Amino acid sequence: MHKLCARNGRSQLAPLAREKRCPGHRSARADSLVADGADDPAQCFTRPGAGLHRLHAPAQHAAGAARGRHLWSGSQPRQTVQRRASIDDLCRCGGCRRSQGRLARGDLLARAVAGEAWVPFFSASATSFVELFVGVGASRVRDLFEQAKKNAPCIVFIDELDAIGRTRSGAASFASNDEREQTLEQLLVELDGFETRDAIVVLAATNRPDVLDPALLRPGRFDRQVTVDLPERRGREAILRIHTRKVPLGPDVNLEDLARATPGFSGADLENLVNEAALAAARRGSTQVTRKDFEDALDKLLLGGKREALMDEQERRIVAYHEGGHALVAAVLPDVDPLYKVTIVPRGRALGVTQFLPEGDRRNYPRTYLMERLAVALGGRSSEELALGDITSGAENDLKEATQLARRMVSEWGMGEQTGPVVYDLASNGPYLNQQPLEDHNRVYSEATAQRLDSEVEQLMTKAHQQARSVLTEHRDALDRLAQALLQEEVLERDQVLAIVNGAQKTQGGASGEQASQRTPIPGS
Repeated sequence: MHKLCARNGRSQLAPLAREKRCPGHRSARADSLVADGADDPAQCFTRPGAGLHRLHAPAQHAAGAARGRHLWSGSQPRQTVQRRASIDDLCRCGGCRRSQGRLARGDLLARAVAGEAWVPFFSASATSFVELFVGVGASRVRDLFEQAKKNAPCIVFIDELDAIGRTRSGAASFASNDEREQTLEQLLVELDGFETRDAIVVLAATNRPDVLDPALLRPGRFDRQVTVDLPERRGREAILRIHTRKVPLGPDVNLEDLARATPGFSGADLENLVNEAALAAARRGSTQVTRKDFEDALDKLLLGGKREALMDEQERRIVAYHEGGHALVAAVLPDVDPLYKVTIVPRGRALGVTQFLPEGDRRNYPRTYLMERLAVALGGRSSEELALGDITSGAENDLKEATQLARRMVSEWGMGEQTGPVVYDLASNGPYLNQQPLEDHNRVYSEATAQRLDSEVEQLMTKAHQQARSVLTEHRDALDRLAQALLQEEVLERDQVLAIVNGAQKTQGGASGEQASQRTPIPGS
């Protein structure tokens, strides 16, 4: 390390390299280093679009860095940067070849890995390689790798690889395409040509690995692909702790609960959530960000801002019974996600919302859970039928989401009674229920099969509707009390809803005797 610093003129890093430290330990002096490579002519890339970057902060200062350290296919980051010397020795002794290329979705992982490396880090955008003049792209690729060889060992990061790495056309094309293909071919040579580059690791990021040229993905080049999914609950909590380090939090803020309430959020979404909560506190003139600020920020991001809707009493009553129906069915059914809160305050296009707080991220969905999800979704419409004797258009979004879920149950998860364990929709979906397909839907079955699928979906929706009606009929007194409480308070938390439901059960039990006394209280109260 000392020789590396001396050879490259890194006077600020040299004292750090001479310090005796335990493996994996980073001193406070390392945390305070400031990047000034852009001002040093010896460390600047000679053409625009790429530069040698010296880290100004360790990896833990980048949100998601912990995921970059240990979620990159297990131990791959350590194999890449933390234990290169020992692995080099093992490769030489064992006669094996170490993989030199990594292809990732997104650039945050590359930044986190760079923070662990403490080696020179070249960052280039693939869009800056190709310009109007022929040969510029290939020249810039050569210059980039020449600089990398002079500063080896190092890391080269190429962002938006698909800008130059798309599949090459077989026939002659326009000059711009010829220039792009020439740039791609030069990159292929640098990645796996006659000259060895054992001390250089190349990272690339793209959101479209499906359009890349097969030559880029063959062994010896970008043969290891890393897909970084959306963070799990623990990852979201860690990211929230990073973004709230400089935010004065109130004593009622629980980041663990906030992480549970944000399934499907990316790191950027969580950063935006913290920023919106801080802005809400600033508007109030408060010196602390409270739980209410985070709740308002989450509602704003998910549903939109508050609307001062001029609803008359009849409309408020309809919305109260509608949302009360959702909340009551969710409170009674045992396998659905726990209720979080219910409100009749208009936000965005919604006149009211019932929110849930999952215990954890789900990847497998039991059929009983999905059926109860359908029943909860239809609880609002069923409540309107039962309490008001009419239905409204307010259940439009509920019906849409329930129908989509029922269709996925039948066509993707083999949960239909007549269709059996067969997958009919081959489009790839995200891991969360509310995510849209990642590919265009192509029907690969006959018209007769389509009619059977439609029939199965209708049967599931009918069963869910009957289940919701049954719950609401049995707890009719609780439904009326919930609606009245919503008209008065506008927002009810989970504990308030459970207290109302159990209180109605006790009142009904005292009136009807032993039959009602056999009912068990709702858990969680």
